[in-house]
Amino acid sequence: MADTDLPPAVRCRSVVKIYGSGEAEVTALQGVDLDVALGELMMLVGPSGCGKTTLISVMAGILDQTSGECRVFGEDMLHLSARAKLAFRARNIGFVFQAYNLLPTLTAAENVSIPLLINGMNRTDAVKQAAALLGQVGLGARAKSLPATLSGGQQQRVAIARAIIHNPRLVVCDEPTSALDHETGHKVMGLLKQIAVREDRALVIVTHDARIFQFADRIAQMDDGSIVRVVDSPASLN
Repeated sequence: MADTDLPPAVRCRSVVKIYGSGEAEVTALQGVDLDVALGELMMLVGPSGCGKTTLISVMAGILDQTSGECRVFGEDMLHLSARAKLAFRARNIGFVFQAYNLLPTLTAAENVSIPLLINGMNRTDAVKQAAALLGQVGLGARAKSLPATLSGGQQQRVAIARAIIHNPRLVVCDEPTSALDHETGHKVMGLLKQIAVREDRALVIVTHDARIFQFADRIAQMDDGSIVRVVDSPASLN
């Protein structure tokens, strides 16, 4: 459960993101204000194209906002050098991409081990730790498999394991259960909540999957690049 007495893990104020220019200009975020508390699992919901993925990409330092401020654990990544931003993300952030972004020539365990290698762990220990985590998501027998030999749901679980292997303080996920059946989706959500949501961490999930709403501490509804409302229970969305 979130501790609202502490500074938030993520604080967005008047965040605007504009893509393109001139006639091709698109405003994806229109002055977003949102706090994600430490220890909180926040879900972002809303129609496709409403800015959810753009918002978590700004939070994770993958995209720079056009204006406004987004602080993660007090750090404004917009003003960090490229090297400092990469180092901050490597230590503090895990990202589950909707397209998985697995490297095709690496095994499942090797893909999962990448954040550990970036943070300086030797390859043998990193791959061993990755294989153990794959066991926790039901893929222990596929640790040496290449991504092309895995189903979409299996690739999704590899991507989730890669995002949490280095114990990041902020985990952001783009549709992490979209390719999973009900039982596996709940198992993965239980693991995410157990690992990622602690008193010094936070988890933000973009989802259309109403089956997992029950795992959220709060749900932020977005539309047309803005936060429409933030609720404490799925029933409040009706």
